[in-house]
Amino acid sequence: MAGPAFRAAAVRVRVPATSANLGPGFDALGLALGLYDDVVVRVADSGLHIDIAGEGSRTLPRDESHLLVRSLRAAFAALGGQPRGLEIVCANRIPHGRGLGSSSAAICAGIVAARAVTIGGDSRLDDAALLELATEIEGHPDNVAACLLGGFTLSWMDRGAARAIRLDPARSIVPVVFVPGKPVLTETARGLLPRAVPHVDAAVNAGRAALLVEALTRRPELLLPATEDRLHQEYRAPAMPESAALVERLRADGIPAVISGAGPTVLALADGDSADKVADLAGEGWAANRLDLDSQGACVLPLAP
Repeated sequence: MAGPAFRAAAVRVRVPATSANLGPGFDALGLALGLYDDVVVRVADSGLHIDIAGEGSRTLPRDESHLLVRSLRAAFAALGGQPRGLEIVCANRIPHGRGLGSSSAAICAGIVAARAVTIGGDSRLDDAALLELATEIEGHPDNVAACLLGGFTLSWMDRGAARAIRLDPARSIVPVVFVPGKPVLTETARGLLPRAVPHVDAAVNAGRAALLVEALTRRPELLLPATEDRLHQEYRAPAMPESAALVERLRADGIPAVISGAGPTVLALADGDSADKVADLAGEGWAANRLDLDSQGACVLPLAP
């Protein structure tokens, strides 16, 4: 295959925040949220130039070690070759280290932008290949599947290959996220998980995860029992005691609440009538945001005039 040719014009990619696990669906279920990072990528004659505004503007690297750049490079390699130079502008709104899929957003933005700026990129790297590449970079498919596809996703590994199904969540569901001021590293949260769990807990989680598919898509009134988890949240609580306490308090009030991803953000699945009241329950130290559900996933948008 001959090396790729690249578009002269810049491309703009928008990627949503995501919440994975959703209680019992550990490493399998994901939900795309209406909070977005925007990335503009242009192939240049030489070099690498990165501008970053918003989240991470003071901490993220501006070189080849940036996760977005590494994802661009991986996608260009899959597409057949690297461009001579890159100019990248990032407008980041997804909080970092809070369990809202910021790393998955960077990965998906990079691979989608690389495909979009490559002439004939869709035929060289189809949607299934995008998911496989994103999963290879991220290590698991739950967040990247929701980020790429939008909506509510079920993802799994089949003989080493990532697979995902997209479903439409019920329109009445309104996500409310409670974002704390301090992050928790995903590695820290994962390090607290035991190597084995009681069989009874695994059985309960399997049933709740199956129920959650029905509750999120057709019967939101079942979300409280459907979001019960015995597989990971209790074990991670020592790393995020305030988050664990908030989940317990919200659930005691009948509000379906879970740790978002590896935390420490708390996700409540409210409805249109109660979402504002739920957001008011945050208390000091939390930034509560009522969000929309995202239905598009990662997409290429026209450049702003």
